Amino acid sequence: MLIHNATVITLDDTERILWDGAVYFQNDTIVAVDDSNDLLSRYPDAERWDAHGKLLMPGMTCAHTHFYGAFARGMYIPGEPARDFPEILQKLWWPLDRSLDLDGVRSSAEVCLVDAIRNGTTTLIDHHASQNAVDGSLDAIATAVDASGLRAALCYEVTDRDGPAAAQAGIRENVRFATRLSRRDGKSARLAATFGLHASMTLSDETLEACRGESNRFHVHVAEHPADAWDSLGRCGERTVERLHSFGVTGAESIFAHCIHVDAWEIALLRETKTFVSHQPRSNMNNAVGAASVPAMLRGGMPVCLGNDGFSNDMFAEMKVTDQLHKVTSGDPRTLGADKVMQMAVHNNRALASAFFEKPVGILAPGAFADIILLDYYPPTPLHRDNLPWHIMFGIGGGHVHSTICHGRVLMRDRALLTLDEEAITARSRECAQETWKRFESSA
Repeated sequence: MLIHNATVITLDDTERILWDGAVYFQNDTIVAVDDSNDLLSRYPDAERWDAHGKLLMPGMTCAHTHFYGAFARGMYIPGEPARDFPEILQKLWWPLDRSLDLDGVRSSAEVCLVDAIRNGTTTLIDHHASQNAVDGSLDAIATAVDASGLRAALCYEVTDRDGPAAAQAGIRENVRFATRLSRRDGKSARLAATFGLHASMTLSDETLEACRGESNRFHVHVAEHPADAWDSLGRCGERTVERLHSFGVTGAESIFAHCIHVDAWEIALLRETKTFVSHQPRSNMNNAVGAASVPAMLRGGMPVCLGNDGFSNDMFAEMKVTDQLHKVTSGDPRTLGADKVMQMAVHNNRALASAFFEKPVGILAPGAFADIILLDYYPPTPLHRDNLPWHIMFGIGGGHVHSTICHGRVLMRDRALLTLDEEAITARSRECAQETWKRFESSA
């Protein structure tokens, strides 16, 4: 297909803008990006899509999310509100994941995948937990991802909080799913696997040792609250990152989500090991856990990425909140800025995705996966390379997404979903969520 007559934003290192640009792709891969007239003459027989001047850019990437969190929407938990993050885990998230069955696992994933398509997020890295429905849970999510046409890297959250049998089940699920994918098309497929860990504070030395024996790349929550650091210091006299590093969890293909309550030496260790850090500002604000030292990490050249922790898959909204959170935290309006947030959401997220997938994502360039979004955004002020980040920060939102393409397949055109039936999915999710909530209430 040849999409032409578009304002093409390549999001490559040169941040090119082609005012009458076009993108030609074959199967799942971009072949050419150039002026419309040039590509129309080079590919006269291609199927054509006239963009009518719409903005055309790569699909967005989410570095850390929880599909199962969809079933927390609208939940009312009676009694005193949770006082801190450990109580939030104990009152909401851990009982919720124990209340899921495999139907709920798949249904909650479908809800989030609809949301991702509508908001132009084409690659997602999910971190899953369903402690009473562990076996086959990643297959349930993968089935939903396959049907949606999106791209995802999946893992199961290993934890000791429900006993050794559940911890072993989590290890088995990660290994089984990764083995299943290795027998398919490997990194070139739309599905990939990593190895999930909950957090240092719910993992024994024995379980961490067992996990290290099964994988060399991990996805783990790190120092989201001081309790994680206190627990680690009590166990071994080392802080959270140091403890995880001693078990081989750090590394150039590992994701450490949050990293809020880490000290300078831990940050230096993350930098030295080239570990990816994922930042989720909306979640951090909601849980009142603080703000990570993102400006300092970026200044040190660390690969700090952007996720959403299960909030909406409007990554444009996550970008805006990133900038605002760190400005208000520092009391300095010069903190971060749109260009630094773009570094996280675009370039660093793209580098992270390259650990899982064979071709680049998040860029319009020959050889990259054909992940493309069209937006109804017509700049009300001049748009050029130098001010592009500020247009994205202050002008563009997920609601502007008109059409979404992933892996060369059109998933939404003119805001009509083509791969998923949103009405049927939400009707099913209401039923599944109701049953999940009943189990939640009976276990309270």
